[in-house]
Amino acid sequence: MLFQPDMETLPLEKLRSLQSERIRNLVAYVYDRVPFYKKQLDEHGIKPSDIKGIGDIHKLPFTVKTDLRDNYPFDLFAVPMSEVIRIHASSGTTGKPTVVGYSRKDINIFSEVVARSLAAAGCRPGMKLQNAYGYGLFTGGLGLHYGAEKLGMAVIPVSGGMTDRQIMLLRDFQPEAMSCTPSYAQTLAEEFAKRDIPLDSINLKIGILGAEPWTESIRKQVEAGLHLDAVNIYGLSEIMGPGVSNEDIDEKGTGSYIWEDHFFPEIVNKDTGEPLPEGEFGVLVFTTLTKEAMPLLRYWTNDITNIYYEHSYKRTHIKMGPIRGRADDMLIIRGVNLFHTQVEEVIQHFPDLSPYYQLVVTREGNMDEVEVRVETSPEMNHAENMEGIKGNLRKKIKDNIGLSMKITLEEPGVIPRSEGGKLSRIVDKRKVYS
Repeated sequence: MLFQPDMETLPLEKLRSLQSERIRNLVAYVYDRVPFYKKQLDEHGIKPSDIKGIGDIHKLPFTVKTDLRDNYPFDLFAVPMSEVIRIHASSGTTGKPTVVGYSRKDINIFSEVVARSLAAAGCRPGMKLQNAYGYGLFTGGLGLHYGAEKLGMAVIPVSGGMTDRQIMLLRDFQPEAMSCTPSYAQTLAEEFAKRDIPLDSINLKIGILGAEPWTESIRKQVEAGLHLDAVNIYGLSEIMGPGVSNEDIDEKGTGSYIWEDHFFPEIVNKDTGEPLPEGEFGVLVFTTLTKEAMPLLRYWTNDITNIYYEHSYKRTHIKMGPIRGRADDMLIIRGVNLFHTQVEEVIQHFPDLSPYYQLVVTREGNMDEVEVRVETSPEMNHAENMEGIKGNLRKKIKDNIGLSMKITLEEPGVIPRSEGGKLSRIVDKRKVYS
């Protein structure tokens, strides 16, 4: 199902024309209304008239997260507070939170792109959505809520966590769809198995999972454990919230459509900022083409992925691959770039291991070491298989990633689970030594 077929299948030439019109208007808009952008463009010797189309976007400087924190709380707003109808903010775990404001037009667009995303995921008017994203300053809960209502779904606003209540409502209310983080979907799948709850006692058909990187191995576990189709949703508060891109349920594993009429994507080299060709991996950068209250030019997301066109598929918009990790979370171990998802991709090939793992990074003298802590599956024969599996996993990681790692096999239930929010897969103890 296409929620807005005319826009979702807009020929590429017309899409570029629309983007060009919107970027010209946007640059003039922020130059006139946001002192930060006027100063930034003046310092780079750029006038709004220099941006004649979307092909000139590389002339603009990047906006980075510290710019949002330096202008805390409201100095990046392009409209007076009387026109702001909602304010969201990040968790602020590394200092002041990043604040985002929305006008009424912004909220309507937010709802529109989430409705598009849910339709792509297989949701339909009349379905029920159990929304297990957190409500509050985090954009996930309200973002999914408004978009689902716009699509015509009935929303069950449970919010995050409260696993006993989630399970009760899944059984009593019989929703066809559920939205949450992939790690929390893993937790729910595990709880159903632990409690011997029959899967035919629930009616889930679609899981809309996002807010953290995840892999095909997690998809397989969640789909088997909850008997549904798991579909990726992507977004970030600074750009809009969830609904910046989404997988199509019929094209799972081929990437997520970016709604290019609202968000223009680029992939750039993480060290130089130079644009990279289609298909290459680098840092994802977004420009908000239609945001009114707090538009951003070339926002450096720090997410590592690639973008590419798949002309054989049902939409004309570009796709993005799975998030490999974040540029600031990328580990550099003995000169090798490492994302935790690379280890996860190796683990999935070992049927005696579960998808629950952590990477523990330490430093002995001048040498960084990585320990992979991974749970065994409940069916594994520990006495017979333990050492063989450790050796095979160590070898496969070395062959595929190029690093030697210590392997520690843990009993089921030892590795931390998600309680509804994002889950960290990396414990970096090097800070203790520095």
